[in-house]
Amino acid sequence: MLGVTLGAGLLAWYLVTVGVESVLSRATAIAPWAFVLVVGLVVLEGLADSIGVWASIEPLGDGLTPVQSVQFALAGDFFDILSPAGPVSSEPIMARFISVATDTGYADALGVRSVAKYVKAGAQLLVSGVLGLAILFGTPDMTALLTTVAIAIVGLLVFGGVVLLSRDYVSRVLVAVVAPIVTRVSALFRADPHDRSVVVNAVQRFWERILGFRGSPALLGLIALGGIIEQVLTAAALWVALAGTGTPVVFLPILVIVPLPQVASVVPIPGSLGAYDLLIGGALVLVTGAPAAATATAVLVVRTVALPFGATTGGLCVSFLPGWRPSPIRP
Repeated sequence: MLGVTLGAGLLAWYLVTVGVESVLSRATAIAPWAFVLVVGLVVLEGLADSIGVWASIEPLGDGLTPVQSVQFALAGDFFDILSPAGPVSSEPIMARFISVATDTGYADALGVRSVAKYVKAGAQLLVSGVLGLAILFGTPDMTALLTTVAIAIVGLLVFGGVVLLSRDYVSRVLVAVVAPIVTRVSALFRADPHDRSVVVNAVQRFWERILGFRGSPALLGLIALGGIIEQVLTAAALWVALAGTGTPVVFLPILVIVPLPQVASVVPIPGSLGAYDLLIGGALVLVTGAPAAATATAVLVVRTVALPFGATTGGLCVSFLPGWRPSPIRP
C-alpha cells in the first residue's frame, strides 16, 4: 500500500509538472492505428520474455515446454506489477512455482533465474552502450546519458565479479542469517524442523546452478537474445506512441535509453509505477528533443496498455501454476 501510494504520488507529480491537460488531450487524440500497434508490440514484448525463461530453466529437471515458458513469462509480469517490491520481489516468488514445475529445489530455481536477470540486463546495457557511442557520441547534451550507460555497464560487471569472487564469504553470511529463521519457522509446520545443514545445502546448490552456466554458452546467448528483442519491442512501442500523438522522432536513440529506467526497480513500488514513468519520460525528452507533454503521453499510453495486460493475462497464467507438491499427510 505504501509502495502504490508513493508510485501514484510520483506519477501525479510528473503529470502535473509537464501539464495534465496537454498530456490528456494528446492521449485522447492518439491515432487509432498507433494504439493498435502499441497493443500488438506490448503483447509481443511479453511473449519475447519466454525466450529467456525457457533458456534459463532448461537446466532444471526436464525444463519447460514452449507453452509453459510463455505461461511463466506472463506470470512473471504479473508479479512484477503486483508483488510488494515490483521486479525485485517477483523472481523470488516465481522461484517457488519454477521449483515445483521442474521438480527441483527453490535454491536451484532462484539460482538460474538470477543468472537470467543478470545476463538480460547486461545484454541490454551493452546494446545501449554500443549504440550510444555510435549515434550520440560527440553530442554535448548526450554526455551525461553516455556516462550513465558506461557507469551502469561497469557497475554490473564489477558487481558480478565481486559477488562470484567473494561467494564463500557471502555464503557464510547467508547461512548465519537465514539458518536460525528457517529452523524456527519450519518448527511451526514440521515435526522434524530443518537444521543448519539444509540451509548450507541450499546455498551450495544456488551457487552450483549459477556456475553451471559456464558450460552452456548457447543458453546464455538465448537469454541475451530474448532481452535484446524485448528492448527493441519496448522501444518500438514508445516510438509508435510518439508518432501516434503527432511527434515523429528517430527510433535508435529511444532504443539506447530503454534499459536505463530499470534502476527504478530498486524502489519498492509495485510495477515501478511513477518511478519508471518519470525516468523514461525524462530520458525521452533528452534523446529525442520531443516536448515533455508528448513524451509523457507516449509513456502513459504504453503503460496504460502494458500494466493491465500484465495484470490480467499474467494473473490468469498464475492461476494455473501449482505452488506446492501434493504429499501424504504425516501423523
